[in-house]
Amino acid sequence: MSAEFDQLVAKFEEFQAGLKNVDERLANIGGMQAEISELEATASSPDRSVTVVTGPGGAVKEIRLTEEAMRQRPQALSAALMQTLQAAVAESARKQAVIVDAHMGGELGATERVLETQAELFGTTPEALRSKLAEEETAPARRPRDEHEDFSEQTFLSASDEPPRPGPSQAGGGSQGDAFLKNLFEEDDR
Repeated sequence: MSAEFDQLVAKFEEFQAGLKNVDERLANIGGMQAEISELEATASSPDRSVTVVTGPGGAVKEIRLTEEAMRQRPQALSAALMQTLQAAVAESARKQAVIVDAHMGGELGATERVLETQAELFGTTPEALRSKLAEEETAPARRPRDEHEDFSEQTFLSASDEPPRPGPSQAGGGSQGDAFLKNLFEEDDR
């Protein structure tokens, strides 16, 4: 009888430890959401004539064009904008996945899934993206804009220029970051 009782006690303690782990994770969700809401990713074209800043879920916050960008042919400018936009959105997704893994103990493997998906989409390797992620984490923060700068540093499009438009992810009251996470985890269910 003592051995059975010891087994029951051990299982109960294991169950309690699991509940404590769940409680700790739920307590971290608020911090994770706050960190994701402050997320910002910046990418520039190779010639630095186009810069795109994105936020959670890859939402475009700002597009900056230099005078050099405005001298480009329309097709070249369009290609530079699209390439830079894709790079900023991809960086945003990587940063968001790192935040999720940091708050969830890495058990979800969000960062690895994002890296593998992006490697396939961009025709590169997860290792190359992993090294890019390490560079992003050590890069200095973007300097604040000086309102007296010349045209080359003025904003072409900024989140403050337009009223926010509710997207499909916001119809239920969630943020774009929430929609990103939901889509990420729904892929496993398919």
